[in-house]
Amino acid sequence: MRDRVHVLSAGPWEPIIGYSRAIRIGNRVVVAGTTAIQDQGVVGEGDTYKQSVYVLKIIEKALASVGAQMSDVIVTRIFVTDMSQKEGVVKAHREVFQDVRPVTTIVEVKALIDPRLLVEMEVEAVLCE
Repeated sequence: MRDRVHVLSAGPWEPIIGYSRAIRIGNRVVVAGTTAIQDQGVVGEGDTYKQSVYVLKIIEKALASVGAQMSDVIVTRIFVTDMSQKEGVVKAHREVFQDVRPVTTIVEVKALIDPRLLVEMEVEAVLCE
């Protein structure tokens, strides 16, 4: 059986829901849906760009903790609460993934876990060994 490495971030929802920020099995890494929650507050409240930048930093940290980096990302999934506000999300995503060009999906959802959150992202990465 492959080694399974769990990444915990001490986020408020991990123990309540019972999930990991990320899991690495072999050369595959999956990072859970990530939002701009910090110490029970929301970073960049009302601003999709600021929330997206913060989310991508959390994702980058989770990847790094298991030996991966943003250039290893092959899939991004983005959930926004208002598609008309997607430009900030698109800008932040492009800044990080311009050269990586992962397969990407962006969808509008009715709500996220906290009504102040405007964007949630999850990624999958593969490390070439």
